[in-house]
Amino acid sequence: MSKLENIKSKVNEAEDFARKIWLAGLGAYGKSLDEVQGRYEKLNAEASKVFDDLVEKGTKIESETKDKIKEKTNVEARVAEVRKKLGLDKPDMEQKVEELSAKIDALTAAVAKLADKQAKS
Repeated sequence: MSKLENIKSKVNEAEDFARKIWLAGLGAYGKSLDEVQGRYEKLNAEASKVFDDLVEKGTKIESETKDKIKEKTNVEARVAEVRKKLGLDKPDMEQKVEELSAKIDALTAAVAKLADKQAKS
């Protein structure tokens, strides 16, 4: 082998080695890209599942809350109906109830005094 052929052979080996280094770099880039894409897809799938679970939980809570509000509204309607039947739905009725309570308290005190006087006699 001549000196010129020897140099060409070394240059070819160097070019071949440089090309292999380039290809190894591209392979590493491709492999890391595949791994990142796989992780992204996995995270995306997990995030979708978490989101769907949250939507399902929210739907359940919304339904339960609506039922409770409906129950409370029904109870309040029943209380209002009873108050109306008893005539307690008028604004001045509470004042009248307080006045009647005061009169009952006064009568109770008066009866107690009379009973005390009779007992002493």
